[in-house]
Amino acid sequence: MVSERGLEVLRAIVQDYVASREPVGSKTIVERHAFGVSAATIRNDMALLEEEELIAAPHTSSGRIPTDKGYRVFVDQLTDVRPLTRAQRQAIETFLGESSDLDELLARTVRLIASLTKQLAVVQYPSFGSARVRHVELVSLAPARVLCILIADSGQVEQRLVELEQPVDEETLAGLRVRLNEIAGGRTMADAAVALSGEIPGTDRRHALVLHTLALTLAEQARAQRSDRLVVAGAANLVRTEQDFAGSILDVIEAIEEQVVLLKLFGEMSGDEHAVAVRIGRENASFGLGETSIVSSAFEIPGRDVSRLGVVGPTRMDYTTSMAAVRAVARYLSRTLGES
Repeated sequence: MVSERGLEVLRAIVQDYVASREPVGSKTIVERHAFGVSAATIRNDMALLEEEELIAAPHTSSGRIPTDKGYRVFVDQLTDVRPLTRAQRQAIETFLGESSDLDELLARTVRLIASLTKQLAVVQYPSFGSARVRHVELVSLAPARVLCILIADSGQVEQRLVELEQPVDEETLAGLRVRLNEIAGGRTMADAAVALSGEIPGTDRRHALVLHTLALTLAEQARAQRSDRLVVAGAANLVRTEQDFAGSILDVIEAIEEQVVLLKLFGEMSGDEHAVAVRIGRENASFGLGETSIVSSAFEIPGRDVSRLGVVGPTRMDYTTSMAAVRAVARYLSRTLGES
């Protein structure tokens, strides 16, 4: 069993190794940390940590590095996730508050997280699993060109340009707008997509083709809102940590590019929607990410399924900073989007 001091030694080893990428020896610990004991005593503590498979020797040197199990103990028992400073929180609010819509907000979010953590950042795009169609708008840009606008009750706006096979005047377009709102308004995205894709009774035969084209376009827009996808930034951060990976980093990048892999992994991390979840090393092996760690947290938008954001990096990660940043940004998104 590891003593309290032994756990503090583990904390020191993790922190020093993350900072320096160099194996940590007893002499270094004595010099850098105020344990008040000799290097020989620290070596005994390190021997016990090694017996518990919490640290290991990468080669014949006297230094030790954390194992996946050691990182897990560090995250579960030793990490003190301190709130960000007031200045850091203000910076988050200022940078994200300049976003004009959800797309820009999420693009800024991943850039911000990547900057704060020096890791690859990912945000799961919120899906409209329970959102409903608030309104359909049709804007004439030319006699045979219409902008279809689908507005959800959660505030998301989806726009798509449609080229018609025949021209349509403003009066006719207004009538079609009313008809499409009758069909789709108030329905969930899934139900609206089905209704708009089917036969529409009571259609004026003169405008049947135009109505059918517009309805199918809106159906595609509704389906698009339900698709799961990720926004990613900070790939250069991952490349800079290449020496932390025993194998080729290309395997890691390919796994990340397969967005379905991270989406499934995020799904497994959703046990406690409001906590910061961490998956370390071998815990991700089945996803082809056995040398990486993932830190994530959930954020909520009214009318949508709970989504997650987080970072992906080597197991030699600054967990304390990553967990604090991910938690702070997730809380900001939930609060801000909940008020919109």
